[in-house]
Amino acid sequence: MKTYFGKTADGKEVSLYTLENDNIRISVTDYGATLVSFVHKHTGIDAVLGYDDVAGYANQDGSYLGASVGRTANRTGKGVFTLNGKTYHLAVNNNGNSLHGGLVGFDKRVFETEEHEQEVIFRRLSPDMEEGYPGNLEVEIRYTLLPDGVEITASGTADQDTLFAYTNHSYFNLDESENALDHVIEIPAERYGLSDENGMMREVLEPVEGTPFDFRTPKPLGQDIEADSEQIRLAAGYDHFYEIPGTGMRRMASCRGKKLELTMDSDFPGFHLYSANFLYGDTGKKGHLYPRRSAVCFEGEYYPNAVNYGDAFVKPIVRAGTTLTNHICYHLNEYSEQETI
Repeated sequence: MKTYFGKTADGKEVSLYTLENDNIRISVTDYGATLVSFVHKHTGIDAVLGYDDVAGYANQDGSYLGASVGRTANRTGKGVFTLNGKTYHLAVNNNGNSLHGGLVGFDKRVFETEEHEQEVIFRRLSPDMEEGYPGNLEVEIRYTLLPDGVEITASGTADQDTLFAYTNHSYFNLDESENALDHVIEIPAERYGLSDENGMMREVLEPVEGTPFDFRTPKPLGQDIEADSEQIRLAAGYDHFYEIPGTGMRRMASCRGKKLELTMDSDFPGFHLYSANFLYGDTGKKGHLYPRRSAVCFEGEYYPNAVNYGDAFVKPIVRAGTTLTNHICYHLNEYSEQETI
């Protein structure tokens, strides 16, 4: 179902598309190919933060609620990378680095739309040198309704070698509450990336063993979020990449609220855990306030700045004439107190 969602500042009409089955209802908008709502119908809980119309998304202060992020998610060091011996300079927008696609990333673009009964497909051409990235990139973001959730498939087809490192930046709160610190999280990761003072993942992965970053045994998000740890202090909480062993679609994280459990599967090398440390109390859907740490993000992605790091890191490079595709699945189900993640 297609409905009106407002207009952008330059007068472009924006639409909202809703898909539903017996268990799940999702709404997505062509502005930023954004996930606006993710409702578990039996409980009535909307598990993602968002806004009531496009103005909220257009005016948010760098939070990227629900957005499709690109061409590259996370940070590129000093906005510079070298590909095939040529150096490219990206738009710098975060502490001297390029973050989430630059000044006008995918999150601020209106996509063309193809609507189906159980699927919405967003497409746009990212032209050569947009935000500093080489090559024309045909981007497709596909939202497919699942019996218990949503699958997001992101594809980029290039006419010359370039970068494409998509993520979805949904903020999850499984209780529609103003605090997500009691959400119980499990992450099957042995190693996590170390951050520098500017939020950049350094070229270092360290064991989670004995650190606040160990979620191999389920624990509340807030249990160690104020721990005496340099990494916690630098990020003001969790804002770190987790390497998930294996390849292909596999479980990356589980998160449990009072009634619902969210699980995330992906074929990315890992994902970024973000504890919403820099939300500032904006008013979102249904008048809900979104203060600091009111949600948690599970952003399937490549290692940040991988293009500038060694061969131990998978590079998000799309070769000329080829397509790079990745998947993220979010599953949302009820659970009983007797069940474990």
